[in-house]
Amino acid sequence: ESHVPEFNSLALLVIYSIVFVFSLLGNSLVVFVVCSMSKGRASTDIYLMHLALADLLFCFTLPFWAVESHYGWIFGTLPCKFISSFQEASVYSGVFLLACISVDRYFAIVRATRVLSSHHLLVKGICAVVWLVSGFLSIPVAVQREDIILPGLDQPICYENLTGESSDQWRVGLRVLRHTLGFFLPLVVMAFCYGWTVVTLFSMRSQQKHKAMRVILAVVLAFIFCWLPYNVTVLIDTLFRGGSLEETCDTRYIVEALLEVTKIIAFLHCMVNPVLYAFIGEKFRNELLTALYKQGIISKKLWVSYRKGSAASVLSLRSRNTSISV
Repeated sequence: ESHVPEFNSLALLVIYSIVFVFSLLGNSLVVFVVCSMSKGRASTDIYLMHLALADLLFCFTLPFWAVESHYGWIFGTLPCKFISSFQEASVYSGVFLLACISVDRYFAIVRATRVLSSHHLLVKGICAVVWLVSGFLSIPVAVQREDIILPGLDQPICYENLTGESSDQWRVGLRVLRHTLGFFLPLVVMAFCYGWTVVTLFSMRSQQKHKAMRVILAVVLAFIFCWLPYNVTVLIDTLFRGGSLEETCDTRYIVEALLEVTKIIAFLHCMVNPVLYAFIGEKFRNELLTALYKQGIISKKLWVSYRKGSAASVLSLRSRNTSISV
């Protein structure tokens, strides 16, 4: 069996380490900003905070995969189970939360219903259910992952220890579950909800509402860009392993190479959202500067000057649109 050459060694160690640092700093900042909001915390803010927590959980697993890529899995079976389940739960919770945000915006904008988005206790309950379901769906990974040495490798890895004739069937079954519940079904929900939401917003002709949705749509598009290539590649690999497609040494080599590349792109996602908030989200920038001012990190002059500029921008928009803000 062909294996991808030394790309998955030192390069992965460096890439994962960089992603870990930026993800840790960025998502910690998001949690800090949302927790510092004294008032005006919307339902989407709560969802985005939990999304940042999911990304933090994911990024905490990266140092282990970075070490494994260069030195093999040196931590033993029990950490292998825990780290794998943490990563699985973080991926599930992230995509479920994005789907929840899309449903929340659909009811708030298309159906003009504020019940789902105005009750913070309900939103927090939904987030709790998301975490519980994600934890439950990560159990099979925790059960099957072990510290093993596969044929053709000279170092142990953290991998599914499935033996016997049914091993590929078990692996295919788990992947089908992950594809269906962990990506494609939430993607359908997001496509439906945001499709109607965007159509409704354009019919309102409200630049202020368009601006309010810009961050959320950017977050969803970033998720699709980062995770779609990896999920499609894993789906192709699953079809090969399940016998639906005929496999050769060349196709196996190509699939393994694509898995490595698309996995890196997928892992980058955990540090992307804070960047989007900073560059696109005006509310996030305002709340960040307010939190920094309250902590004495920036001067009052800087805080006031930025808020004046931001307020002038909002008033300019409101002069052209009388619609209620999202």
